[in-house]
Amino acid sequence: MASDTLAGAPRTDAEISGLDALEIAGREKAPSPLRRTWSATWPKLAALALAIALWQAVVWTGWKDPWALPGPVPVFADLGHYALSSALWEGLATTARRAAVGFAAAVAVGLLLGLAVARVKVLRAAIGSMITALQTMPSIAWFPLAILLFQLSEQAIFFVVVLGAAPSVANGVIHGVDYVPPLLVRAGRNLGARGLNLYRYVIAPAALPAIVAGLKQGWAFAWRSLMAGELLVVIATRTSIGAQLTYARELSEATRLMAIMIVILVVGIVVDAAFGAADKAIRRRWGVLDQAGN
Repeated sequence: MASDTLAGAPRTDAEISGLDALEIAGREKAPSPLRRTWSATWPKLAALALAIALWQAVVWTGWKDPWALPGPVPVFADLGHYALSSALWEGLATTARRAAVGFAAAVAVGLLLGLAVARVKVLRAAIGSMITALQTMPSIAWFPLAILLFQLSEQAIFFVVVLGAAPSVANGVIHGVDYVPPLLVRAGRNLGARGLNLYRYVIAPAALPAIVAGLKQGWAFAWRSLMAGELLVVIATRTSIGAQLTYARELSEATRLMAIMIVILVVGIVVDAAFGAADKAIRRRWGVLDQAGN
């Protein structure tokens, strides 16, 4: 009987135990794509509904006049008109271009600086703590210097966006490289990986989760710096989301002001979802996330 089982005879349910039973149970209970989508969506919808309900409740209390704090209905109505106008898309195009260029430059600076500090002890001793200090410095504190150096120009905004985001990217690279197991590096060297190949095939893949986390944080700092810059540095010949927010405040157009704030929030959510998808793909590749996405 034992020989039949060893020879490949079908096993009964009683014989299926341990990790095999857990694996089979996990496969049997795998949710459908529609169910997974709903599971990921309904908490967000519930949070949105709760936020709108609280907003409306505050409006009903009469804490502020409607011209200062309008309710959700007039704001979303204005948002619909705003979405159909060219002002939104022209401003969004300008802001997106500034964000892309500034963040790309910050990523390049942060990656190079982070790798240099992580691998060169003298550099780590010299500027390692300074990178963290720069990261904690409020981006708006850079604008007086930026305006002094570049006046009210695109260069001033670019300067602050790069300074706001690059330290976070660099710290992500430094922490990622620091936590690469030395045994993994030695194994790579024993297999012939040297120089750039060691970084390409061993260190970079091992440090990738921390690097992506640094990129995500760097984007958050870049976006905040850009919004602060567009509020302070208004260039009359170029509309932007931040400039339109300033104009709405100056004209006391509360509904348009809050509609623009919703646009800024939506952009942040979309970018966060992109980073979340990248993080999930990395975790799945590393084997810490199953194919069902749980």
